[in-house]
Amino acid sequence: MKKRLLSLMMVMTFALSMVGCGNKATSTDDAAKVETPADGKAYKVGIIQYVDDASLNQIVANVESQLDAIGKEKGCTFDYSNYYYNGQADATTINQIVTELINDEVDVLVPVATPTAMICQSATEDNQIPVVFAAVSDPEAAGLVASNDKPGANVTGTSDGLNTEAVFDLIFEQDRDIQKVGLLYDKSQDASAGPIKEAKKLLDAAGVEYVEKTGTTNDEVMLAADALVAEKVDAVFTPTDNTIMKCELAIYEKFIDAGIPHYCGADSFALNGAYLGYGVNYATLGKETANMVAEVLVDGKSPAELPVKLLDNGTATVNTETAAALNLDYAKLKDMCDGFVEVQTAEEFE
Repeated sequence: MKKRLLSLMMVMTFALSMVGCGNKATSTDDAAKVETPADGKAYKVGIIQYVDDASLNQIVANVESQLDAIGKEKGCTFDYSNYYYNGQADATTINQIVTELINDEVDVLVPVATPTAMICQSATEDNQIPVVFAAVSDPEAAGLVASNDKPGANVTGTSDGLNTEAVFDLIFEQDRDIQKVGLLYDKSQDASAGPIKEAKKLLDAAGVEYVEKTGTTNDEVMLAADALVAEKVDAVFTPTDNTIMKCELAIYEKFIDAGIPHYCGADSFALNGAYLGYGVNYATLGKETANMVAEVLVDGKSPAELPVKLLDNGTATVNTETAAALNLDYAKLKDMCDGFVEVQTAEEFE
C-alpha cells in the first residue's frame, strides 16, 4: 500500500509534527494504479483504522483479502490500497483523514472501531456516503444506528459486542474461591463502558470485591497495572479496550510475576501475553465486513436496510505460556466455550 500524506494545507504543520500518524507506508510508489478488469468497475474503499493493534490489524487484513476474493468472483476491483489510513487513536488526525477521503470521492468508508465510526457518521450526515463499520461493540448505544435490525440511515456494519457474563463464568470456574477482581480499562473508550457496568453487577451479585484502575496512555496503564498488583487482586478483567490492548505486551509480565491471570475481551490480548481472551473471531469479522461492503457497492443494498452483523462471541483464546507460568489448568474451561484456541505470545497473528 502506498504512503499518502494529508493534502489539506491547513493541517500541514500538524502533519509534520505527527510523523507516521494518519498514514500507512508499505510502498514508495505514490503513483500506484489499480488494474481494473476489462468489463468490471473499480470501487474506492476508504479504510480508517483507529489504532495499530493486533486485533484491528487482523480485521483490516481480512477486509482486504476478502475484498480481493469478492472482486475476482464478481469481476470488479475494490481499490483500498490508495485509501487506507491509520488514525493512531487521535481524533484530530481521524477527522482530517475522513475529510481527505471524502474529497477523494470514495464510494464507501470503512471505519474500524467505535471512535472512527462515530467520526465517519458525523462527516457523512450531509453527503450520505455509505459507511460500513467494523468492530463496534454497541452500535445502538453509540447512536450509530436506530436499531441493529434496521439501521435507518447510511451507516451499518459488524459488531464485536462482548458477552461479559460468559467471561465471568470462565473467571469464576477457573478460581471458585476468588475474592477480589481488578477492572482495568480506559474510561474514554465507549467499548468499555457497557461491559464494565455489567462486570460490576456480576461481581456484586457474586459477593466479590472489585478494584477499578484506568488509564488513557501507556504510562498510565502501566501504573494502573502496578496498582492492581499492589491491591493483591486475584484476577484482572479488561473488555474490548483498544488502549489496554496497545499496552498488553508491556504489562502482561507484571501480572504473571504477581500470579494474576488477565481475562480480556479479544483474542489479541492472549496473543500479546494475557492469560485468556474471549470474544469474536476477528478474522471472521473482517471477512463479514468486506461482504457487507460488497453488498452495498456491488449489490446496491442500502445501509439503512442492511442489519448490523452480530457475530457469535463464544471463542476463548488461551495463552499456553502464560497459563504454564501461572500454573493454571484451563482444560475445565474448554466445554464452556463454542470455540477454544491455544496461542503463544507474539506481536501479530500469522
